[in-house]
Amino acid sequence: MEPVPKAGWSNGRQRDSPGVDRLPAEKRCIYSSAIKPLEELKEDLSLGVHMNLQPRFAAFSLLLLFTACFLSWPPQVTGDRIAAVPLIAHNSTGLRQAAQPGQAAGQQSPAHEIGPLFPVREHGKMGYIDQTGKVAIRPQYHVALPFFEGLAQVWADVGGRKLGYIDKTGHVIIPLQYAFEDRFSEGLAAVAVGGKWGYLDKTGKMVLSQGYDKAKSFEEGLAAVAVGGKWGYIDKTGEMVVPPQFSEAYRFSEGLAAVTTGGKWGYIDKTGKIVIPPQYDLAYQHSEGLAAVMIGGKWDHSCQCFYGGKWGFIDQTGQMVISPQFSDTYGFSEGLVGVEVGKKWGYIDKTGQMVIAPQFELATKHSEGMAGVKVGRKWGFIDKTGQMIIAPHYDEIDSPFSEGLAGVKVGGKRGYIDKTGKYVWAPTK
Repeated sequence: MEPVPKAGWSNGRQRDSPGVDRLPAEKRCIYSSAIKPLEELKEDLSLGVHMNLQPRFAAFSLLLLFTACFLSWPPQVTGDRIAAVPLIAHNSTGLRQAAQPGQAAGQQSPAHEIGPLFPVREHGKMGYIDQTGKVAIRPQYHVALPFFEGLAQVWADVGGRKLGYIDKTGHVIIPLQYAFEDRFSEGLAAVAVGGKWGYLDKTGKMVLSQGYDKAKSFEEGLAAVAVGGKWGYIDKTGEMVVPPQFSEAYRFSEGLAAVTTGGKWGYIDKTGKIVIPPQYDLAYQHSEGLAAVMIGGKWDHSCQCFYGGKWGFIDQTGQMVISPQFSDTYGFSEGLVGVEVGKKWGYIDKTGQMVIAPQFELATKHSEGMAGVKVGRKWGFIDKTGQMIIAPHYDEIDSPFSEGLAGVKVGGKRGYIDKTGKYVWAPTK
């Protein structure tokens, strides 16, 4: 059996493309390791955080780890409903002028009225397009990440890395000045200053002290923070409601948080009470009532990883609802979850029934009714019955469908397609 790194993979293989629940293609292009730690990427995957990102970062040596979460799959699928490779695309030529940094896009386009925006890269710079493929914020940043709660992280690589936040008009809301920062969640964002972490509000005011060694985003009113090498949880007043005591701690999901103590994973409630005793080699957050857990793994000190374990699913009481039998998996989304059996991926429902037979080399989670699957060397999209909706044309999937678009990669270039397979943004460098 292949080793499984403790902090990210479940099977130890380097897969060539997928990546935030452990999402097979959503995980890997989400953040650079300099911006978001590996363990948080794993959390995002288990929670099913959907992110539209195109950027790959040089610092992201962990990209391959997350690649395993999104994009690689094997045999041909029958009954394909093939969507032709898009011939028409909208790129920046002839499109409306985007807002400059620090400048609003126009009096008629207040940020709260602007629809979804998607990060793109062109001529080595990143900006944003709307759902039609029109440039909304011209490419000008070294890195531009997806919008959360109306703000997006951007990085201007001028005299060193400086990160800040812009709104959907392109106006700089929080100046580009931080070396490390996280997305906004529940009105706050974790940022690092001088090696310590604190929390900003949307005006850029530091509302929670910069006294934490590490800090994660708020979920369900609490945030995991590390002090003195141990993790605990604070509320939005900064009160430490669960004292630092855990080796690792995930964000809360569905009232529970996965934590490690004594080398095993278990779950606590919001008072810090252990409700599911630590007993699992690896564990993910609850999603749609169930959480993936691994048992039977063996720890290899040489690679600092587990190997040989099997994954199953528990409910919120800790009852094993789907017995450990899978080589790999992540978190439920839209009633289904991808599982690996015999080096092929398929999908099960919440009863454990295999509803889409294992046949793919890799498989992402379903988002907006569609999931990315790898057939041979190419990626396509299936629906929840397993029918191929968009034929395998793509080298990689950069992001799952969100707001009607998915990020794909062809020939080293990245673009966006709609649900018919038509490009709204043709692949660009």
